[in-house]
Amino acid sequence: MRARQAPRKRTKTSLLSGKAPASPRQTDRRVRRTRDALGDALVELMHEKPFHAITVQNVLDRAAVGRSTFYAHYRDKNDLFLSDVDDFFEGMAGLLARRCEVSNRVAPVRELFAHVAERREFYAALVAAGKIHDVLETGQGHFARAIDQRLAALQPGRAMPSTHRRAVAHALAGALLSLLSWWIGSGMGASPAEMEDAYHRLVWFGVSGGARL
Repeated sequence: MRARQAPRKRTKTSLLSGKAPASPRQTDRRVRRTRDALGDALVELMHEKPFHAITVQNVLDRAAVGRSTFYAHYRDKNDLFLSDVDDFFEGMAGLLARRCEVSNRVAPVRELFAHVAERREFYAALVAAGKIHDVLETGQGHFARAIDQRLAALQPGRAMPSTHRRAVAHALAGALLSLLSWWIGSGMGASPAEMEDAYHRLVWFGVSGGARL
C-alpha cells in the first residue's frame, strides 16, 4: 500500500486565477481547506496533462485527500472543476461592490482580462479540453446579477423597470463573456485596459439608447 504524502501548505489558487477574489460565501474552515486542496491539485494536474486524462485518484493523490472525503463534496472531477469556476466568478463579478468603487463601470473588465492574460497557457488548455464554454456559461449568471445591481446603483434617477434592467444586465453579461472569448481566440492582442474601454463604450451607448427608447 502506497504511503500517503504529507499535506502541503497551500494558498488557494482558483482554476481561473492565480489567487481567487474573496467570495462572500461562508464555509466551514475545514471544508474550505479540503476544497481548496482538491481545487489546487486539479489545477496543477491540468498544467501537466489533458483534462480527460486526469482521474479522481490522480487528484486525491496530489491533494492527499481520501476518496470518501472527495465524494462527500463532489460527484466527479467535472463537478470539482465547475465548483471552482463558480467560486471564481462569484468573487470576480462582485469585485466592484466589495470595493465600494465609485465609477461608471458595471463590471471589472480590466481585472478579468488581466487575469486571463497572465494565465494564457492555462486558458489554451481549457480551450483544448473543450471546457471554455462551461467556464463562460458559468460566468454569465454571476455577471448578470452583479451588472443588474450595478445598473440599479448607478442610475437611481433614471429608474429602469426592474424586468427591463435584468434583461439588459443579462445581455451585457453575455456581451462581456463573448468579448472575452473573442479576445482569447484572436490572440489577446489588445490590452485589458483597451478591452475595458471598448466594453464600457458599448455598455453606455446601449443603456443610454435603451433609456431614450
